[in-house]
Amino acid sequence: MSNPSASRSRSRLSDMTDEELVIQAQRELFHTTVAYEELMRRYQRTLFNVCARYLGNERDADDVCQEVMLKVLHGLKQFEGKAKFKTWLYSITYNECITQYRKEKRKRRLYDALSLDGQEEAHEPEQPAMDSKGLDHWLVHVNQVDREILVLRFVAELEFQEIADIMRMGLSATKMRYKRALEKLRKHVSNPF
Repeated sequence: MSNPSASRSRSRLSDMTDEELVIQAQRELFHTTVAYEELMRRYQRTLFNVCARYLGNERDADDVCQEVMLKVLHGLKQFEGKAKFKTWLYSITYNECITQYRKEKRKRRLYDALSLDGQEEAHEPEQPAMDSKGLDHWLVHVNQVDREILVLRFVAELEFQEIADIMRMGLSATKMRYKRALEKLRKHVSNPF
């Protein structure tokens, strides 16, 4: 059985402008999230579509949407209304999409460095797929120091000299360990068993 007062409340919220909902949400948060939920309900589908088109896949789009909603939830109290809520929301969305895109680009660079012949892994049906979970799986096949070098190179996108400074190693030793770690991973990728 539905609650008539909850139904009236949702109906009243749907009649409110974004600005009115923002003010109500700022008063309510974190005791209740009714106004916040209405704001997110209004933009959820468009938000998802923007992310999916920008990122090119629904899995990443869903992840980014969740992150955006959390950022809005935690940032709404500080929202000053200098721009429209919609503009603020899509600014957060754009920034999160850029962040996700860069993460995927860094992963792609690592996958490309590990590929045997530089081709896309999709052209190698016998080669195991490497998703973000798979990346962690592959990195367990190198020792801790080599793993740190690979992560600093591909995830943090540091130059070899920066990695050498952080690891307190010589530049040539850093490059050699990097090269050997890649070779070890390539061998494991080509012969996983």
